Amino acid sequence: MTLRTAEAYLRGLRDGRVVYFRGERVPDVTAHPFLRLGAEHTALDFHLAEDAAYRDLVVVEDPDARRPISRYFLIPRNAGDLLARHRLIETVTRAGQSFVPLVKEIGTDALFALMIVGAHLERAGASYLERVRRFYAHCRDGDLTMAGAQTDVKGDRTLRPHQQPNPDAYVHVVEERGDGVVVRGAKAHTTNAVFADEIIVLPTRAMGPEDRAFAVAFAVPANARGLRFIASPRGFSARSVFDNPLSAPRKTVESLTIFDDVFVPWERVFLNGEWQAAGALAKIFVEFHRFTAISYKPPLLELLLGAAALMAEYNGIAAAGHVRDKLAQLVMYLETVRGLTKAAAQGCRLREGIAVPDVALTNAAKYYFAWHYHEMVRAVQDIAGGLVVTAPMEEDWQNPETRRDMERFFTGSGGVSAEDRLRAANLVRDLTASDLGGYLEVLAIHAEGSLETQKLTVLMDTDLEPYKAYAKRVAGIAAEAGTPARVPHG
Repeated sequence: MTLRTAEAYLRGLRDGRVVYFRGERVPDVTAHPFLRLGAEHTALDFHLAEDAAYRDLVVVEDPDARRPISRYFLIPRNAGDLLARHRLIETVTRAGQSFVPLVKEIGTDALFALMIVGAHLERAGASYLERVRRFYAHCRDGDLTMAGAQTDVKGDRTLRPHQQPNPDAYVHVVEERGDGVVVRGAKAHTTNAVFADEIIVLPTRAMGPEDRAFAVAFAVPANARGLRFIASPRGFSARSVFDNPLSAPRKTVESLTIFDDVFVPWERVFLNGEWQAAGALAKIFVEFHRFTAISYKPPLLELLLGAAALMAEYNGIAAAGHVRDKLAQLVMYLETVRGLTKAAAQGCRLREGIAVPDVALTNAAKYYFAWHYHEMVRAVQDIAGGLVVTAPMEEDWQNPETRRDMERFFTGSGGVSAEDRLRAANLVRDLTASDLGGYLEVLAIHAEGSLETQKLTVLMDTDLEPYKAYAKRVAGIAAEAGTPARVPHG
């Protein structure tokens, strides 16, 4: 097959999938007055593949298929491949005005993780790898979109999956048949799943022997029988592009994804009961996924920096020392996240022939982004001023009587028009003080794993013994036999 057009992608979403929004069944997500904005945004990947200005980045010649494919499907074999993937995700997000489509990024993250774990399980006697390869080829050759469904609803977090009073708190196998398995449960926070062709399900945590039924990974089409989505309405209050230049014309849709006795044929089952592999699969996936995350963050940080600099100019305070200090912090914040992302690609390690971004650097970038995000939002709000939340709205601008007053009193420094100043203030409000702004602040902390998970992951991946031996050597403490002689370095 060839690369799909945006029109073909959108047409494929009209497949009878079961989607609910604000308590009502949505027969067609591409025709719904609000959800269609999300569908049109996720079609961006396909539009850019047809755009000569982007095609060389978005489309690549596949060495195995020997034909053009979406670069998302290119299996990374070295640092160069990861850097190109980083540029792809960052560029597409910038083209989406800081909104990442997330309908190929997460899915291919999951596929790469499944390939690595599948190869490991193959040596242990399980036969999942060939299934993963066939499913990967199915998605690649069909130019399909995929959502990742990993986070279980979890119930009582002090209890393991098999101890839950409600067993459906974790997706699990309820029946094995000759032709496949039947699964039940729900996954939370599935981004843009309502706009995906395929749903790839992964474990969310390490499992024990009693959790065998919960150690499952599989893929189903979005219109599978028994599968339904409850789309979150958060962020859908914006209507005016003047008032909400980011969130009015485009949407990211989260959903509760429910598996109500969904049948999965064996060829789409990639883990079934191998509880020892559940934690490894969850961890390897998030290393790819966090690399995706830190690749799509820079356009958002560029927008925060640009909006702050614009408001400083329009307010006539660009030369003030405290403003320049905040702008410098915003620049360093942006470039630190971007620099760590590139370093993570350069420091990759091969696992089963697939390049995995450096774990410590990937998590450091994600942690640094999340830890400082609210601080940077505060800096932007401080520069922009109270007009961000007190300015009149578009209806007032459209009324000739009130518009005259607004033009009179909101003119900015150096003759900047009232309209330009209001539009800049509205951009800051949408970024930092709207439904979208609140979503972005929570997203910074919890998306792709919380702050604590990044610290735990770094410690799990780092051998502290060489550093302790180095400290002993400098302190003059006798080294024990067998201790490492050198500290690892980049």
